[in-house]
Amino acid sequence: MIRPQFFYDTLAGYGIDFYAGVPDSLLKNLCAYITDHADESHNIIAANEGGAMGLAAGHYLATGQIPVVYMQNSGEGNIINPLASLTDPDVYNIPVLLVIGWRGKPGVHDEPQHVKQGKVTTGLLNVMGIDYTVLSKEEDKAEAQIKKAVTYMQSTKNCYALVIEKDTFDTYTLNSQFSIFNFQLSREEAIQTVAAALGEKDVIVSTTGMISRELFEYRTAKNEGHERDFLTVGSMGHASQIALGIAMEKPDRRVWCFDGDGATIMHMGSMAIVASKSPNNYIHVVFNNGAHDSVGGQPTVGLNIDLPAIAKAVGYKHIVSVDNKEDLEKELSTINCQLSTIGGPIFLEIRVRKGNRKDLGRPTTTPIQNKEALMAFLKD
Repeated sequence: MIRPQFFYDTLAGYGIDFYAGVPDSLLKNLCAYITDHADESHNIIAANEGGAMGLAAGHYLATGQIPVVYMQNSGEGNIINPLASLTDPDVYNIPVLLVIGWRGKPGVHDEPQHVKQGKVTTGLLNVMGIDYTVLSKEEDKAEAQIKKAVTYMQSTKNCYALVIEKDTFDTYTLNSQFSIFNFQLSREEAIQTVAAALGEKDVIVSTTGMISRELFEYRTAKNEGHERDFLTVGSMGHASQIALGIAMEKPDRRVWCFDGDGATIMHMGSMAIVASKSPNNYIHVVFNNGAHDSVGGQPTVGLNIDLPAIAKAVGYKHIVSVDNKEDLEKELSTINCQLSTIGGPIFLEIRVRKGNRKDLGRPTTTPIQNKEALMAFLKD
């Protein structure tokens, strides 16, 4: 493995010191080191990967220095547009060093949502005309690869990608202390509280990461089936639109979107679409801990902004924020008893502690089994 410090210092030697992106589990040690050693104007955790490309382009335009954009390979889809219409040599010809975590690499076991993305990771780069290399786990070889990448970008002004396999970066523990909010509720307890209050016909669409995993384990612990829950194991930021699609076609059922702050921020414009359709059976629950908890705990701006005010501004009918179990249960009772009166969509922010159980499991059903069970449930 290579040391995050080695990677960071090697790039710094070429004048590369600006980073933007969305954290990834394969890059968590590198991201932690960058967080500790780059100031806030030189390491920006973006809303999504496409936005990170925009930030990088702006940095290059202002300084002439090559920027870095880091991401999980699932984020490649979000960068295709700026790669093709912003940084491409046929447009503005702007060099950006892409650092891409290779989840789902063929031959390496991973979760279902990463399998297809793993297969097409390098193919997408080829289609977009992005030269790349898989970064070596040996520092001397990695140093030569980085030199080649920088020389290429300097001479051509083209983007270049370093593809990162599992266990490439050595362990690094984050030292920076972010604002610690000692909220009463853990996310898991909040999920359990909301799920316990749902009616028999209610449906949940849960976002990717810990939220879907904790919901699945709650059902298992209660000896309940999973047919009422759509576990959006991939497609970060799109759970709210999946839930809206169901809610509009099934107005006789209440549809709950279990969202995270990072996912909500990633495609925040979707909130405006939910509100514009005024689904009276839609409850948007955001479990807000101010962190990308599934990929190393890097911070979001979730606790620094007023999500309920945003929900009100775009047109949600009933908006509330809670940070303790008593108020949460009271609000759930109001929703259950008065939904037809207060109308929807409803926005419920639950502020929760960062972190999760170390022994938290993963869904034992396949995505296709999950889909078929939900569709059968919606037919009844």
